[in-house]
Amino acid sequence: MSRTAEANARARVGVVGAGQLARMMGEVAHDAHVELTVLAEHELESACDTCDHVLLGGARDEVALRQLAQLVDFVTFDHELVDLDVLTNLENSGLNVRPSSHALRFAVDKAHQRRELHARGLPVPRFLVVRTSDDAELAGWLDALRAEPVVKTPRGGYDGRGVFFPKSRAETVRLVDELGALGDVLVEERLELVGEFAQQVARGVDGSIALYPLVASVQSEGMCVEVRFPAGVSDAVLAEAEDLTRALAALVQPVGMMAVEYFLTDEGLVINELALRPHNTGHWTIEGVATSQFTQHLLAVSGQALGPVTTLTTNAVMVNVVGGEQAGSRDDASTVAGVFVHDYGKSFRKGRKLGHVTALGDHLTDTHVRAWKSARLYGTAAKGA
Repeated sequence: MSRTAEANARARVGVVGAGQLARMMGEVAHDAHVELTVLAEHELESACDTCDHVLLGGARDEVALRQLAQLVDFVTFDHELVDLDVLTNLENSGLNVRPSSHALRFAVDKAHQRRELHARGLPVPRFLVVRTSDDAELAGWLDALRAEPVVKTPRGGYDGRGVFFPKSRAETVRLVDELGALGDVLVEERLELVGEFAQQVARGVDGSIALYPLVASVQSEGMCVEVRFPAGVSDAVLAEAEDLTRALAALVQPVGMMAVEYFLTDEGLVINELALRPHNTGHWTIEGVATSQFTQHLLAVSGQALGPVTTLTTNAVMVNVVGGEQAGSRDDASTVAGVFVHDYGKSFRKGRKLGHVTALGDHLTDTHVRAWKSARLYGTAAKGA
């Protein structure tokens, strides 16, 4: 087959957003028989270096989205900062939006997610959705808590943004009124955690499922800094996670990757967040699983069969590289044996995700040490677990 014929045989996928997730989709797109176009805010975004085509425009701009729709067969996402009404209009025009706007609502609108999961008996923190501190239920609901709640904006938050931890009732009331001026406010019970975990599942157009293993995650200031496989929990917790993740996939019905973030408490697992795209806690799958989350997502959204999810390592530790006081050296980070270094092509800025490193090995402690040694050489500001 000629190069032209081979390119024409590829499925045309458009990604709304051009950050590091789209960049890593671009790195594997041709292996997944996909021609990738990204909708980018500007030409310097991370994914513009790895994709086939770049279209400039905003993720909520219906004109730009319709231009993207003319160029591709399927549309998917790098983030959840989208307008669901616009996406519904595109679906009604015949565009294959994967995941669908119906499925995306579970990730875009946390208040909707909480209500739907609670109604089906799935474990979520106790919560209340309000608009003002004068809400008739709020005072009594707060009185029943053992500590001040977590206050969230249901839409638009990520990496700790839009999540607040008030220290007093007065601060809680103030936050509710300030945020309520802009829309719904999600108020949740603050849980006592044993740990934080995540599991990914891929779902094909035909409803087939590929379940990735549970992993442990370490958070700092609302941002994931480390992921470990295996998760280091009991068989009972692994089984509970698998049952919950399968139940969520059946309810949400995504096409592509879905990540579920879990809190582990003394009473068991509690669902924290959903993401309907590749996820930070799945970066280790690039080297650690037969089909990475990025390849799998493109296979699913383009209607191809899902790939195998056999693990290829005994232990894996992924560490995010977050800009510190000064830039480190990617070359130095690459000198650590058994570590894979991924750069996101971004300019240096303190507090910015610049890349990640993944270490594989037979022994968890050694793997953990090598991952953090490489990340520190790269210049990460994150603190090791």
